Amino acid sequence: MILSPLWLPVTLAAALFQTWRTALQQKLRGQLSVNAAAVVRYLYGVPVGAALLGLYMLVFGGSLPALNLPFLALAAAGGLGQILGTNLLIMAFGHRGFAVGTAYAKTEAVQGAILALVLLGERISAIAWIGISIGVGGVLWLSLAGKARNAGELLRATVQPAAVCGLASGFFFALTSVLIKAANLELPGDDPILRALVTLVAANILQTLMQGSWLLAREPDQARAVFTTWRTSAQVGALSACGSACWFTAFALAPVALVRAVGQVEIIFTLLFSRFYLREQPKRAEILGALTVVLGVVLVLVGR
Repeated sequence: MILSPLWLPVTLAAALFQTWRTALQQKLRGQLSVNAAAVVRYLYGVPVGAALLGLYMLVFGGSLPALNLPFLALAAAGGLGQILGTNLLIMAFGHRGFAVGTAYAKTEAVQGAILALVLLGERISAIAWIGISIGVGGVLWLSLAGKARNAGELLRATVQPAAVCGLASGFFFALTSVLIKAANLELPGDDPILRALVTLVAANILQTLMQGSWLLAREPDQARAVFTTWRTSAQVGALSACGSACWFTAFALAPVALVRAVGQVEIIFTLLFSRFYLREQPKRAEILGALTVVLGVVLVLVGR
């Protein structure tokens, strides 16, 4: 596969938007339920995604590709996978295992590489595989530093409900990446970025319908709250749409394994946000973990 050089900056932008959205979404904690907070991402993301699609077509030309049943099925499956991954991650937090849940959810880079190999036939070099493994190790170190002081505690942490939910969450996030790329490939046309933006809008609409229907049936009060919190919710939706647009574009331009591996720099952005915005001093373990993640990303890029 010939890689477009655009995939790398787009992936970095996706990780940055995701970190920014997560930070902003904290304002909604206590105002919205788990499902309502998720619906916000998709509902308010639809108009932003449509605007990005329209702007792209205005600047670069092209026409909307004809949607087909395989595309819609894959987009719906990918959207559902993201919903399940998000809910499982929140369940991991509910088991009082925020660090453990987050750490094991980040194994999505390795799980995504395996799924892409099995389902899409995407192959990457041995150096890239080593880089992915090192990067995941760095994320685990960052997430579990101070939580597991020895191998025994680390082993016990892996069988906690938080870890099980985290691993399942990582699986569904990885599966989402593969399904979204497969949906993109089902659309006609030679412009992968245009196809990615169409996939984004379609997936967000389907996600709004799926989780929105659940919310209306189970939590009607929260459905109203989605609109009463529109000032913050709209910002979360906009950042989510921008982040997903970058992720979907990166998946269209490069193997899923490489995109997810480089996307691990999200945890570096989190540390930078903590240091320069919240004025928190990083610990030695955090610096070591961050450098390990960077080393893993560098190896992925060398072996791409």
